[in-house]
Amino acid sequence: MPLLILALFIGVPLIEIYLFIVVGGSIGVWATIGLVILTALIGTALLRHQGLATLARAQAEMQEDRLPVRELFTGVCLLFGGALLLTPGFLTDAIGFALLVPQLREIIGRGLWRVFEGSRGVHFSVSGTGPNPRGPGGPRPGGPGGRRGPVIDGDEFGVERDDPPPANDPGEPPRQLGNRR
Repeated sequence: MPLLILALFIGVPLIEIYLFIVVGGSIGVWATIGLVILTALIGTALLRHQGLATLARAQAEMQEDRLPVRELFTGVCLLFGGALLLTPGFLTDAIGFALLVPQLREIIGRGLWRVFEGSRGVHFSVSGTGPNPRGPGGPRPGGPGGRRGPVIDGDEFGVERDDPPPANDPGEPPRQLGNRR
């Protein structure tokens, strides 16, 4: 991994220099500089538009008591894409614009989800996803707010639940570990 990072830190600037020389030789120095500035301005406008829309969707998800997993991933992609668009260069601009394409983000997200699912060091658990018996806005079982942890909506990524039902009866208090009677 350290070699990959070193290769990126050396390889990307070399590719950018090469592209600047090729494009500058074809269209001229001032046109090349103008093109770099233009891509940064267009990218910033697109980033702002998509960022505000993502923020609105995340707020709507949280209002419905759901963790905005998709919106968080979109926000991270937009953050990286924006940083790459503000970095002068044609390769970084191409990658930055690619991260602004929703369909490509979805493909990347599904791929990362599969990688995380198959990883031994990552475990997903779901709790508190049942309907609220006391109506919307009322207290839920499990403590304040009704949740025992964050809820990740796996339906967005095609995840099916296969864990066994809880061992405790719903009316029974949770069992404590290490508590002998």
